Amino acid sequence: MADNVVPFDGPPMALLVHCRSCRRRTLHVEPPGPSGISYAWCEHCGHEEEVPRTDRVVELEDFLRWDLPPREWLVEGLIQERDAVMVHAFRGVGKSRFVHGLAVALAAGEPFLRYGCPDPRGVLLADGELPREELQAMLAAQVGGEPERLSAPFKILAADLFDQPLPSLAQRSGQDLVEAHLEGVSLLILDNVSTLCGGTGPENEARSWEPIQSWLLELRRRGLAVLLVHHDGKGGAQRGTSKREDILSQVVQLTRPAEYSPAAGAQFEVHLRKARGVFGEEARPFEAEYRTDNNGRAVWAWKPIEDDITAEALRMAQEGVGQREIAEVLGVSAATVNRRLRKGRKEQP
Repeated sequence: MADNVVPFDGPPMALLVHCRSCRRRTLHVEPPGPSGISYAWCEHCGHEEEVPRTDRVVELEDFLRWDLPPREWLVEGLIQERDAVMVHAFRGVGKSRFVHGLAVALAAGEPFLRYGCPDPRGVLLADGELPREELQAMLAAQVGGEPERLSAPFKILAADLFDQPLPSLAQRSGQDLVEAHLEGVSLLILDNVSTLCGGTGPENEARSWEPIQSWLLELRRRGLAVLLVHHDGKGGAQRGTSKREDILSQVVQLTRPAEYSPAAGAQFEVHLRKARGVFGEEARPFEAEYRTDNNGRAVWAWKPIEDDITAEALRMAQEGVGQREIAEVLGVSAATVNRRLRKGRKEQP
């Protein structure tokens, strides 16, 4: 039993990892009543809430009376509380830089590219691939010499820092190793699936993913969000069994722009391939670019993908926004906006 839950005499129940208010593992949970509702209180901040947890079938009438608070966004338009999300791309596109930038922004409660992070949230980054020197350099660039920006915990579990190989996260020993460090953590990042979750059989076999999927569902019940980092396969989809996507809320693919040049460095398009809770403008793809300034600090920029600029310009123009303002918002020249508007209006039915 997790050390944040008071034992009780009664049927087993799913466990909460942390208090929704103060994020500490200090939430005490009583046994559920006949309707499946438990009463919970936090010994640290005094927060009180009703917790829907039961090991029995619930009547619809009871279920509809449950007061389920909406899940909060950790990263607006991408990750909600208790989400499982995947980012995948071909080797060398920039997956790790993307998730490092996202993780630092989340721990600092700062925007990242198009995404907002409303509140600082704790992060555990599990890295199974990078040499420790490269991992340190990449994270140092993201932090930019200002570690005080991060007001929430940022923990690193890196395979290259251990004397012995890390146990696979498909095994209970590997899962226990991670779970021992979830204090104050809202987002667990697994970079990457191939190096951290091996040893269960061929990647293309659905059953090889079952131990990991069961663990991800367990983490969801405990209140954790998980971000998986994975490689593309030869066909462009995430490599291996499609079963990996069954319980995922969002799936993001990073791809090279059509006119990409290696001289451009880390430059990629961000496409939302699966979305359960993201709609409209937040679901539109965009282009991201990473570089470092003269002091070695990470600098990120983003803009709409060219194919979407026309639609965006038309929408804003219809709302009465001037062409210069449209150009500034979209990160293009006024001449480009003018040309796109003329083209779009001509093609409209």
